[in-house]
Amino acid sequence: MQQYVLESLQVLQVHLSRARQFYQVVESEGEVFWQPIPQGPFPALTSQQPLSSAKGFFFAEQESLYVFDGQFFRETIPAPEPFVLFGVQSCDLMAIHYQDIFFEQDPYYQARRQQAILVGVDCVHPCAQGFCHLVNAGPGVRDTTADLILHPLEHGQWLLIAVTDAGKASLQGLTLTPAADHDKHSRWDNLSHCEQQFEDQSYILEGIEKLNRDQPSDEFWQQVAIQCIACSGCTTLCPTCSCYSTQQAAIGTDDASCSQAASYPSSTPKARQVRFWDSCLYEGFQREASFHNPSAQAGERVKRFWYHKFSNDFLPEFGRYGCVGCGRCEQTCPGVIGVHSVMKRIVKDA
Repeated sequence: MQQYVLESLQVLQVHLSRARQFYQVVESEGEVFWQPIPQGPFPALTSQQPLSSAKGFFFAEQESLYVFDGQFFRETIPAPEPFVLFGVQSCDLMAIHYQDIFFEQDPYYQARRQQAILVGVDCVHPCAQGFCHLVNAGPGVRDTTADLILHPLEHGQWLLIAVTDAGKASLQGLTLTPAADHDKHSRWDNLSHCEQQFEDQSYILEGIEKLNRDQPSDEFWQQVAIQCIACSGCTTLCPTCSCYSTQQAAIGTDDASCSQAASYPSSTPKARQVRFWDSCLYEGFQREASFHNPSAQAGERVKRFWYHKFSNDFLPEFGRYGCVGCGRCEQTCPGVIGVHSVMKRIVKDA
C-alpha cells in the first residue's frame, strides 16, 4: 500500500482520463448521478450519494448474450475500453465486491469488470438514510474493494492511497508527495468521528437478529406486502440485487448484436438471447413452466427479499449480508417499506 498527498484532484483526474474512459459522480441542479467526462474541466467531487449505484457498469441492465444465425449460436461477449469510476463511495464499492463474488464465473460481467479502475472516496459525514457502519460497508473504503482510495484532508488536500497493483500502475508518470504520518492518522480520526455522527439505528441490528430467529410471522409479512406495489424501485436501485431473466428476440440488420457478431463467418443473425434486470418482487418471477408459483403470495415475495438481504444463511458464501447500508430502498419506496421502516416494524410487531 502506497500513500500520498494530493494538492489538487485535477492532476489525478486528468492523468487517469488520458488512458481510460472517465466517469464521475457529479451534482447538478440538486441531482446526483454518474456522468461520463471525456475531457476537462472536471467538476468538484461531491459527497452526496447518487441515486443509482455503479451496478450497471458491470451488470448491464439489458444485454445480448448470444445471437443465432439459423445454424450456429455465437456468444456476444462485450469488449469495453478501459475505464475508471472516480469517486465511488464505500457502500457501493462493497456492493461491487459482493457482485464480483456472485458473477465470478459470468464472462459478460467479468469482461467489463476487468477493464475498470475503481477510485473510492471515504465518507466523512453520514448519508441521510445510510447505516453502512452497522453492516461493515463504511464509512471508510475497505482495502479489498478499491484500486485507489481518496480521503479529504484540510486546506483542500487529499490523501491518496494506492491499494492494488492496478491502482499503483495507473499512477505511473505522476509526481506524487509521500504522505506524512499525521496525514495517515488524520484519516482514521475523521472516519471514527464520522461513525460517531450516525444516529442511533440499533433497531436495525435488533431487527436482523429477530429475522434470523424467524420471529416475523407469515401474517406479519403479508401485512407488510400490502404496501408493496411491485414497482421494483428497491431492487433496481439496490446495488447488490442481481436478479435477471432472459428472453429471445428477433433482430434486424441494424441491431447492435449484428455488429458484435460481424467478425464471425456466418450469415446475418436472425435472433438473439437477451438478459435483463428482473425483480424477485414481481408475481411471475418464480413461476414455473407448469404454472406452479412458490411465491404466489405477495407476503412470500417480500419475506424472501428481506431474508436475502439479512439472513445468516448467506454469510458462508459472501462473507457478509446482502445489504451495504446505502438506504436507497427507503429513499425510493412509495409504499414506505424500505429497510428502516421494515426493521422498525419487525422490532415492534414481530
